[in-house]
Amino acid sequence: MGDLLYLIIGIAVLAVALVAGLLMRARGGRSAPPSGGTDVLTPPPIAPEDFDTTPVEAPRDPAVQAPGEAPAPGLEKPESTASRMHRLRARLAGAQGGFGRGLLALISRDRLDEDTWESIEDTLLTADLGVAPTQQVVDNLRTRLRVEGGQKPDPRTVLREELVALVDPDMDRRLQISGEDGRPGVVLVVGVNGSGKTTTVGKIARILVAEDKSVVLGAADTFRAAAVDQLATWGERVGVEVVRGPENGDPASVAFEAVRSGVVGGVDTVIVDTAGRLQNKAGLMDELGKVKRVIEKLAPVTEVLLVLDATTGQNGLIQARVFSEVVDVSGIVLTKLDGSAKGGIVVAVQRELGVPVKLVGLGEGPDDLAPFDAAAFVDALLG
Repeated sequence: MGDLLYLIIGIAVLAVALVAGLLMRARGGRSAPPSGGTDVLTPPPIAPEDFDTTPVEAPRDPAVQAPGEAPAPGLEKPESTASRMHRLRARLAGAQGGFGRGLLALISRDRLDEDTWESIEDTLLTADLGVAPTQQVVDNLRTRLRVEGGQKPDPRTVLREELVALVDPDMDRRLQISGEDGRPGVVLVVGVNGSGKTTTVGKIARILVAEDKSVVLGAADTFRAAAVDQLATWGERVGVEVVRGPENGDPASVAFEAVRSGVVGGVDTVIVDTAGRLQNKAGLMDELGKVKRVIEKLAPVTEVLLVLDATTGQNGLIQARVFSEVVDVSGIVLTKLDGSAKGGIVVAVQRELGVPVKLVGLGEGPDDLAPFDAAAFVDALLG
């Protein structure tokens, strides 16, 4: 009886082994994973020469537009520079044309007596031109419009030439947006809060995107949460990366990270929005000085743009002086030149700082910012 039992057990074990073998063949010979573990497939060994050494690009954020490609769905396509200059010139003529036409009517009179010259001087002064530039223009006009030999020069031509010379067409108004040695250009944007500084940063980014430039924005105005959120919105609209930090965080740290991101990503330009507090010059100097020093550990600052509200007129020159003493301002952006602003502020601020107006804003639209051109500006003034 015992022998029979052992025989039955042996047959059962043999049957189980045969079934297990058949199952393994059906599965291609793969053994079952260890109990309680994970099914791990071990790849076959690969010789060194079999490795694929083709460089693999890092995955790109689909919301960020690469230079030269069509904007992704949902992204805006900014207006071209040529188009916005044409449109803004027409708008400037409407906003400032009254000044030019009034001035032209005065100097076109048959008889230029002392009362007329006094009216011409008053017109120039009320346009925020400043005392010294006004006196220069009046003296030059007096000399050039003097009737000699019965031939009176064309008043419009003379006035245009004098105003163009006053605005100074020889100033270099190019934006320094490119760096050297493969590093990005770094644009530092400064100005008091309320001047349109953060909005200007977003609008400059749109100009560069329209020219197929890659851009990173640094939201270093960390003391105003609204400014950071506003800049983030500007970036999202055109697919531009925005580097931000914690509220009330160190502005220099945010600026550093923005430039580092630009260097690593190989972008063309990094634009840094800075805090615009003006409680005292010493605090402002320390803060902006630190931001610039930290940035230049990675890449030189190629442009420092001072944003001024044109409607503040001569009062804006006080702000301009303070900022020019703190950082080496290389260009001026005049915002809100439409409305109540006076065109003469262009001349006044250039003379005050010795640096050119490079951009002007003439409205609240996203593309209402354009490069400044002296001759086009004067033509718009004269209508």
